[in-house]
Amino acid sequence: MYKRKWIILAIPIVLVLIFILTFIPHKVVKIDPNNVSKITVFDGNTGNEIEITDNNDISHIINNLNNVTFQKEKLSIGYMGFNFRATIFDSKGNEIKSLIINSSKTIRYRGFFYRSTNIPIDYNYIEKLVEPIQ
Repeated sequence: MYKRKWIILAIPIVLVLIFILTFIPHKVVKIDPNNVSKITVFDGNTGNEIEITDNNDISHIINNLNNVTFQKEKLSIGYMGFNFRATIFDSKGNEIKSLIINSSKTIRYRGFFYRSTNIPIDYNYIEKLVEPIQ
């Protein structure tokens, strides 16, 4: 009986600790750019979507995202609108990762907002790629 009480008390404590540990700053993107065949970027402001297949562009974007450390912030459920939805694909055409880039410091990923803690996302680089050619 005594052992059962400890288990009943320990489970919620462990779950709370696991949840708290998810708020430790970490890398959201850990992808080898050589394994990426394309990145699709949907512009939430204009409705335009581009497919990035140039190896230099892919390397620049992936290396930048790999170097950013993110801190989990608040829930993003219920928030509407976004700037860029980026989806990264491997050489077989399978989706590796999808995230929403709201600014040079903020992304939405797996139901939460994340803020950059070390370097900014190269938002301007992505923005220039998405701009319609005139």
